[in-house]
Amino acid sequence: MNLAVHQAGRFATAAGRWAGVGPYYAMFPTDFSDQVIEVHSKPGDSVLDPFAGRASSIFSAATKGRPATGIEINPVGWVYGQTKLHPASQMAVQARIEQLAKEATTLPPSLIDSLPPFFRHCFSESVLLFLMTARLSLDWRRRRVDRTVMGFILIYLHGKRGAALSNQMRQTKAMSPDYSVRWWKQRGLIPPQTDPAEFLSTRIRWRYAKGKPLVCASKILLGDSSRLMDRIENSVATGVQQPFRLLFTSPPYCGITNYFYDQWLRLWMLGGPDRPARTDDIYKRKFESSVLYHDLLSTVFDKCSQVMAEDACVYVRTDARQPTLKTTLSVLRKSFPRWKLTTIARPFRGPTQTALFGDKASKPGEVDIILEGP
Repeated sequence: MNLAVHQAGRFATAAGRWAGVGPYYAMFPTDFSDQVIEVHSKPGDSVLDPFAGRASSIFSAATKGRPATGIEINPVGWVYGQTKLHPASQMAVQARIEQLAKEATTLPPSLIDSLPPFFRHCFSESVLLFLMTARLSLDWRRRRVDRTVMGFILIYLHGKRGAALSNQMRQTKAMSPDYSVRWWKQRGLIPPQTDPAEFLSTRIRWRYAKGKPLVCASKILLGDSSRLMDRIENSVATGVQQPFRLLFTSPPYCGITNYFYDQWLRLWMLGGPDRPARTDDIYKRKFESSVLYHDLLSTVFDKCSQVMAEDACVYVRTDARQPTLKTTLSVLRKSFPRWKLTTIARPFRGPTQTALFGDKASKPGEVDIILEGP
């Protein structure tokens, strides 16, 4: 089956159209998520992902009758996941966008002058005023409508010229401001003159054309999994949550990328600083310290082992490079000492998902680690 036919079939359902919400670096392919859920669990089984990313695993589980719980530390991924699991009605989303567009016309253009020069090179004035209005007005943490609108804005905030609100950029991560401005100037690229409300409305109509996805009760917690796993462990211990039958996740890889730095522009949209910024939080970095990386995985997987059913399955996708693979195997053997362990090498045989969005660097592939309860 060629790619065009495959995509047409996938987009024929609501679940297929919503599964792809959220361009994110190193995200699970949707077909892979669906396959793991179907092979390693059955309807009614509960699924856990403590490193949920854009929540591909959670969404696959929820649309296939498996209640799922995820944890994600990056608010960009959390907004994506919550948006596709629990989108507001199309009518409410459209009305909110129209309201934002109207409010944006009342903002004085001089407000743009407070931003670094990058923003004028990246967005037209009308787009930037719309974004600034949305940034100040949308209560994305607490209101479903506002979160859904923010989800759509984050998807199209930057990417290929004409397919996003920005000047030409990568879609999955934002480049540094100085580099971007130089690159645009060298090529004579100016921000596209886009009507943001019309642009978003067209894409919203497509997303809702097959309706909203039908999902079973599932949730994603926003925060540090090394801490939030305590809440989940307590829920299982008190009988509020049944033990999980499938742990399906992919932890961050050691020393590969910094999801917070790479997502600086979308994080700005969520209220963050207007330029890339490093953080003091040890779990919001690039994991260049193998010791800290080991500590994170050990803490999280030890806590996961306390909430799994006796005959559960653990499915972890990780990097084939060292020290990520060595650390992940060591930690999983310690956290699940009596479980049968199997590994499957997944070398890249064609364009990777990250390559489709601009990262064409050579990669050795990934490894799937599967553990089955004793």
